[in-house]
Amino acid sequence: MRKPDTSAYKTFDQITTRLDEIIGQVRDKDTSLERSLDLFDEAIALGSKAVDLVDTTEFSPEEEALLNAAEATGAEVSDAAPAADAAQGA
Repeated sequence: MRKPDTSAYKTFDQITTRLDEIIGQVRDKDTSLERSLDLFDEAIALGSKAVDLVDTTEFSPEEEALLNAAEATGAEVSDAAPAADAAQGA
C-alpha cells in the first residue's frame, strides 16, 4: 500500500478542510469499506502533515502569548485573546 499524496495541502486550513470532507465521505452510507479505509489512510497522512506544520511554525510574540495564555487557563485559543491582551498590557 502506498502512502497517500498530501502534497497539494500546504496550509493548516487546507488540511482541516480536507479532513472535514473525509469525515463527510466516511459518514456517507454509500461509501464502501475499502474506500473508507483509503480515506482513513489519507486522514492519518494529513494529520501527520498538520503536526509537522505546527511543530515547524514560527510564532510571533503575540501568538506565543495567546497560546501560552490558553495553555495556562486550559481555554481554547480563541477564548484566550482577552487574557493574552491583558498579559501584554493592551
